[in-house]
Amino acid sequence: MVNAAMEAAIAGLPAGFLRSVIWDQGKELARHREFSVSTGIAVYFCDPHSPWQQSLAERIERDTNGLLRQYMPKGTDLSVHSQDDLQLIAQSLNNRPRETLGFMKPNREAR
Repeated sequence: MVNAAMEAAIAGLPAGFLRSVIWDQGKELARHREFSVSTGIAVYFCDPHSPWQQSLAERIERDTNGLLRQYMPKGTDLSVHSQDDLQLIAQSLNNRPRETLGFMKPNREAR
């Protein structure tokens, strides 16, 4: 399932744009070799408890997940939120300065 989602996510990227992927340790990524074979993209893993080895995008994602917890605590039933609710949360987060972005906002239009 993870491989199919990753392949779908990268399908629209320009050729040569993605040469490698850095993944965390986790059983959901156990089929990483199949992903590499089917896509030609090398997969690397961070050493456990070594967040400095993660890519910038992964650090931003981790930070974003922390911010999302302010709106939806862990274990929240996401089905109670409408698409409008989710769009309002996304808009709020995209217009909020982030330390990992040098205190710029993820939304380029809001800079």
